[in-house]
Amino acid sequence: MSDLSAPQHLQRKLGARHLNMIAIGGSIGTGLFLASGSTIATAGPGGALLAYALIGIMIYFLMTSLGELATHTPTSGAFFTYGSRYVEDGFGFALGWNYWYNWAITVAFELVAVQFIMKFWFPEISGFYWSALFLAVIFGINAMTVKGFGESEFWFSMIKVIAIIVFIIIGIAMIAKIMLTPNVSAFSNWTKGDAPFVGGLQALVGVAMIAGFSFQGTEMVGVAAGESKDPKKTIPLAIKQIFWRILLFYILCIFIIGTLISYDNPLLLHAAESENIALSPFTLLYEKAGFAFAASLMNAVILSAILSAGNSGMYSSTRMLFDMAKQGRAPQWFSKLDGRGVPMNALYATTAVAALCFLTTFIGEQQVFNWLLNMSGMCGFIVWLGIAISHYRFRKGYIAQGYKLEDLAYQAKFFPFAPWFAFILCSIIILGQNYQAIMGGKIDWLGLLSTYISIPLFLAIWLGYKWKHKSKLIAYKDMNVKEGE
Repeated sequence: MSDLSAPQHLQRKLGARHLNMIAIGGSIGTGLFLASGSTIATAGPGGALLAYALIGIMIYFLMTSLGELATHTPTSGAFFTYGSRYVEDGFGFALGWNYWYNWAITVAFELVAVQFIMKFWFPEISGFYWSALFLAVIFGINAMTVKGFGESEFWFSMIKVIAIIVFIIIGIAMIAKIMLTPNVSAFSNWTKGDAPFVGGLQALVGVAMIAGFSFQGTEMVGVAAGESKDPKKTIPLAIKQIFWRILLFYILCIFIIGTLISYDNPLLLHAAESENIALSPFTLLYEKAGFAFAASLMNAVILSAILSAGNSGMYSSTRMLFDMAKQGRAPQWFSKLDGRGVPMNALYATTAVAALCFLTTFIGEQQVFNWLLNMSGMCGFIVWLGIAISHYRFRKGYIAQGYKLEDLAYQAKFFPFAPWFAFILCSIIILGQNYQAIMGGKIDWLGLLSTYISIPLFLAIWLGYKWKHKSKLIAYKDMNVKEGE
């Protein structure tokens, strides 16, 4: 017998503080705490800082674009809905599925990272059990009501924010020579060897993907809009606060690490590749400051960061699958809500994909880790391309149908430059990410596959839908640009 009391819509119970922390929780994780070291080692302090700054500017433009779309049409289907309405039905269909498996894969990636971290404390216990335990915890949190999820994510993210603020304070104190060895120039690492820029343009493009992966999650505000209390007020506020907080965290952290740790430090080079989390650049700096307990402390912080990022990813991908099913773009079974307003069937499906983390039992932790990282990073850039294209066409259609920009609840700035800038930069990073694989006479097929597999998968879904349903590009005059869902 069906549950007649089950709600038919998601519950709007997320406030502005929840939206802020959901985006921060999704975007501050292993990308900052682990991968930031390899970006400095690869491109130097200046190259890494420039890469993060460029990606940060692009994210600002994308967030303002998303803010305009999400306040005008708040829905948990965000990117899928906007792509279908303003570009082409098949494009939106592929964008929705891309976003779902992007974050489901990211959850698996975070759960593999858990195995590395727990080895620090319990090297004799198989990583399989730690992934299983954390997957159960993330599932349990997402099975709660959306308000319960929002509260848990708020406190998980708060731990990360406090840890980063403490890191920044200690780093600035060291640079100011309060905690630095006397008679040593605070900025000597910026002029050492090939610094500040190492490896040229090739290195810059390479680390841009890592920087982009680090910023992924800021767009979760668009998905959470479907369950926010007052989208017209909370979303613009969250958009502004999230961007500046995250950019400040990333830019300051990269600057501090690049200033205090030499780019050619072998420990920094291997920080993102080693299974020893004590080599995190954050831990290296704490140890340099004389804190012997840094390794265990940072392990605990990184563990909470991974749990938070996995938690946000599970939420976001579950809501996307629910909304696609609700609009007939996924099996109807996934659109069912339980009595508390939670899409449990969509949660089960997402959890099944997250279970890819258990492949480490058969293949090897590092290989699975790298594959999942590459797939997730590329999927994220495809989502950002989709946001830029959708916003550009929405604005054009909105004007073409005689509507006034003053009537928009939130108006994105720098149009049309902003979406064009984001589109071009995303395209350059996507196409140039691993061009070395086809250079030198011998093609690295495995490298190409691991880097670019997300692109043919996206195109196959899009073109397959287009072929089956004969969908066409929507003319500006025919778009549904009316306010609301």
